[in-house]
Amino acid sequence: MTDTPVGVPRKLLPRFEEAEGLGPQDAEFVEDLVAVLAKHGNLNRFGLCLLHDHFPLRADEVLVETNDPEARTLHAHVERADGTRHAKASQWRFVPHADDEADTEPAAGPCREIMLCTTLDLCPGHEHDDEEDGP
Repeated sequence: MTDTPVGVPRKLLPRFEEAEGLGPQDAEFVEDLVAVLAKHGNLNRFGLCLLHDHFPLRADEVLVETNDPEARTLHAHVERADGTRHAKASQWRFVPHADDEADTEPAAGPCREIMLCTTLDLCPGHEHDDEEDGP
């Protein structure tokens, strides 16, 4: 089970169509981030994702990622946070300063889980002894 608090309101993210992707103006930011990841040995562990919403989630819901390795597809769906069997977080969102989200409970650390993944579906970090490495 995830350690994401159930019932914590989420600050709204922009819709995908409105979210601004990386551009030339972000070069210095990306270089700084790469340097920090390299310093801590995490270049092959973490990257970037564009935070956005396609649809709203209630405070008691979580987005869950599964995959079909034979069809080579990823799927995301909504589950109740207190009833999901998916336990491994695959995406996190940095928690802003308290004055930015004054009406929410404090997170357990500097990040809040925003997507979970089932290790049963070959999500990153899961090893299968009977599977051969793919391309």
